[in-house]
Amino acid sequence: MALHFDRGEFTQRVARAREALKRDKLDAVLLFAQESLYYLTGFDTTGFVFFQCLVLTADDQPLTLLTRRPDLEQARRTSTIEDIRLWYDAEGADPSRELRAILEEKKLKGCRVGIELRAFGLTADKYELVRRQLEGWCSLVDASSLVRALRVVKSPAEIAYVRRSAELADDALIAMLDASKPGAFEGVIAGAGSKVIFDGGGDPPPSGPVLGSGDRALLVRSATGFRHLDAVDQLTLEFAASYRHYCACLMRTVAIGKPNEQQRRMFEVTRDALQAMTEAAGPGRPLGEIDDAHRRVYDAAGYGKFRMSACGYSLGASYRPTWMDVPPMLYSGNPMPAEPGMVLFLHAILIDAEKNLAMSAGHTITITAGGREVLSRLVPEYKVCV
Repeated sequence: MALHFDRGEFTQRVARAREALKRDKLDAVLLFAQESLYYLTGFDTTGFVFFQCLVLTADDQPLTLLTRRPDLEQARRTSTIEDIRLWYDAEGADPSRELRAILEEKKLKGCRVGIELRAFGLTADKYELVRRQLEGWCSLVDASSLVRALRVVKSPAEIAYVRRSAELADDALIAMLDASKPGAFEGVIAGAGSKVIFDGGGDPPPSGPVLGSGDRALLVRSATGFRHLDAVDQLTLEFAASYRHYCACLMRTVAIGKPNEQQRRMFEVTRDALQAMTEAAGPGRPLGEIDDAHRRVYDAAGYGKFRMSACGYSLGASYRPTWMDVPPMLYSGNPMPAEPGMVLFLHAILIDAEKNLAMSAGHTITITAGGREVLSRLVPEYKVCV
């Protein structure tokens, strides 16, 4: 069985989830987020794009997974789940019927049942099947944050995986920068980073990389169409390394061919902003203070209209389509206090569309009892790749 944590850790996680159910006066919860299933049981699959649900009760009944036939062995061999039920593809198939039958077995009629609505697998059509099936049979309550809140603070075993991801991210960035030079093909640059991650035992990241030169250096999302770098150019790199699905991110904008003095100034302010943001992260301090520091540095330097309105987010074990494991997001006014064990990606980004210039820097940190730790060994610099 391919479990990546001791069984005892899964037992503790399920116990905490059940405590949260009782706190919220819920009799059970329907879990659709793949991240929740992985966290509580180790179940590792991309099959969440189909109808798939884990039923967790507040009492000690066994966890029950409803999934498709292709995921039967996946569940048996990657998770602690023992009660696995299947639904089969057919014209007019409605797996919500099988789900209701499971809930009937667990005597949940008339009970308060939570449901994870914030889940990429629970598309609107699937939710509508569940809603119609259970309407008047039990009370459905939005419980999207129940397991999510438990996942925000990582255990020492989880932090160990994040650290390995951070090491792979550093190695990947070095490889990509070594491949970056005038005339280089963006696909080759991206491939150089991916090879390092895979050679180091990492996973395919849940999205990205965001990698673009020229006009595309101003993008902060992935876009198709790799190109060759010009003799004088700019290149933005934002990516996640993933190990056992735990992500660590880095972000850089570099010059190609020769330096640009306006861009160098943008870098100096960005470096200062990232440093201020990092220092604003500490146990007990509201997460919003990180963005306050981000805004303060950029605005004081006259770059207020070029910055973003938020400056980062939580990271964890995540699946496609994104490495952003949110909430929480880092925005001004966010009152959530930082806690030891949180893993955050801090990014400082400037986009000057009029001058077609970009500059960015970002790194992953973990909150510690005494402050914070930057997990990258690479110090941001204004790098010119030739």
